Amino acid sequence: MKFMKLGSRPDTFYTEEATRTMVSDLPSDIIVQINDISYLLHKLQFPLLPKCGLLQRLFSDAGNSENVTIELHDLPGGEDAFEVCAKYCYGITIDISAHNFVSAFCAAKFLRMTESVEKGNFVVKLEAFFMSCILEGWKDSVIALQSTSKLPEWSETYGITRKCIDSIVEKILTPPAKVTWSYTYTRPGYSKKHHHSVPKDWWTEDLSDLDIDLFRCMITAIRSTYMLPPQLIGEALHVYACRWLPDTTKSRPLQSSVPQAQDFKDKNRRILEVIVSMIPGDRGSVSVGFLLRLLSIANYVGASPVTKTELIRRSSLQFEEATVTDLLFPLHSTSEAHSYDIDLVVAVLESLVVLWRRQSPSPAENSHFLGSIIKVGKLVDSYLEVVAKDANMPVSKLVSLAEALPDIARPEHDSLYKAINIYLKEHPDLSKGDKKRLCRSLDCQKLSPVVRAHAVKNERLPLRTVVQVLFFEQERGSKETTHKLALPPPELISKGKQAPSTVREDQYKQLKLGSDEKFSRGRTAIPGAGEKDQHKSKRSDGKLPVALERKLVIGEIEEVESEKGKEIREEGMSRSKLDPKKIIPKGSRSDHSRDKGRDR
Repeated sequence: MKFMKLGSRPDTFYTEEATRTMVSDLPSDIIVQINDISYLLHKLQFPLLPKCGLLQRLFSDAGNSENVTIELHDLPGGEDAFEVCAKYCYGITIDISAHNFVSAFCAAKFLRMTESVEKGNFVVKLEAFFMSCILEGWKDSVIALQSTSKLPEWSETYGITRKCIDSIVEKILTPPAKVTWSYTYTRPGYSKKHHHSVPKDWWTEDLSDLDIDLFRCMITAIRSTYMLPPQLIGEALHVYACRWLPDTTKSRPLQSSVPQAQDFKDKNRRILEVIVSMIPGDRGSVSVGFLLRLLSIANYVGASPVTKTELIRRSSLQFEEATVTDLLFPLHSTSEAHSYDIDLVVAVLESLVVLWRRQSPSPAENSHFLGSIIKVGKLVDSYLEVVAKDANMPVSKLVSLAEALPDIARPEHDSLYKAINIYLKEHPDLSKGDKKRLCRSLDCQKLSPVVRAHAVKNERLPLRTVVQVLFFEQERGSKETTHKLALPPPELISKGKQAPSTVREDQYKQLKLGSDEKFSRGRTAIPGAGEKDQHKSKRSDGKLPVALERKLVIGEIEEVESEKGKEIREEGMSRSKLDPKKIIPKGSRSDHSRDKGRDR
């Protein structure tokens, strides 16, 4: 940083209560009042009036009275800036730098300390220092620009702001190889000793010192040149957000008093909305993790619906690039007991699904979007595995996120099963109704053999889900048997051992056989009807046959009403032999009779 030193006399100003006086053998004959401070000065004994055109005019208007009081309450920079100008007139040593240049220059211009009043006056020297020193340096230009925020209108009027912005933009557009000035760059893992080349985003950290209005002016000026890629603009926005916005990824921000908390939120809300408005429209200009973080902050500070909608839309466009860590934001509501903001993820996912379904051609035929939605499906299931460990997570939140994905996004349901199993393990007191809701989106046909083997032994699952798994296992075994019968004679192929069925499959076959026999007691054989009835028992949606599902529902009702159903469940889970009479309710015969009447 560069300085300009003017004057050679020692500082002899002293303060007595609210009065600043200069030590002198001569009595003061002029009083200058600025706000609450009074300056006792001298008119002609020191070159105060000869250097200040404004004081000359005000003194002449006051007449020839011995003691004149002049009020300068609207002086830019206040009493501090006036004292710098007064010391210059008295020849007292002053130091001018980028920190105090703006206030000193605006005050000198206001007092008309110009060349027309006296040759080589204060304004001329300040202008020379500004042009030759401040604007030539990188950090001096940034500091001077930042100091204009205290006097924005005066700085605009005297052209200081525009000259600082132009100087900074010119340096930012300089090729990194030609950057020779000092800059601030404190990225983790970066060391100037080991990195001889200048990074492309070397300027972003210094610009983050500016307030939001000046920062917006700078970004607007940089973008207007069309010479920097949108990724660099996005990086500057990211650095600024990290500097000024609260971090919502670690814990809930501390709550202070109500007025302070509201002021804090109002300030951050404005910063957030300005940053969002400046994000380039190019995909990838900012990361999806940054967009999701801004969305979390928007929920915390109460940003406008327009800002939230834009962040949700932008996040959904890049959602496939996210990681599980990008989604783990704490909930900022004091009325909720769970830890994670799962509604944020649901909102982004629903926006993505709406966008995905609008694509042409059909989303299922578009390989790009199909691959994207499958990636999102894996991401969501992995996220579900993490949030399922939250002991206070409501089952409705988990179900809403699990069902927000279209079926095509999950070619396999192993990860979803794992998340459900984790949730059931962490919530052992979950009601049977909630368990059914949780397993509603689980498709047993999309489970791998290993996971199906685990599911039939899983005592945490509801009975309906276990029976569905057994049914599809039996159906798969039937298809394999049919395939073997269609093979060439045994003498043409090598002999092999037939894999034995599992105990649970045998139990299900007995259950199916018992139920079929019970049905057959209440009806007479109808010629040619066997094949038709078998066709009717199949479900087009791939789920359990209608008759078996009806029996299973009635069986579950009886299981709730009596302890007998509980014993059946425990026996089934312990891989003991099932008794069809215990599972198939007595009322199924009458149900069959009604079905028979309908068939007639």
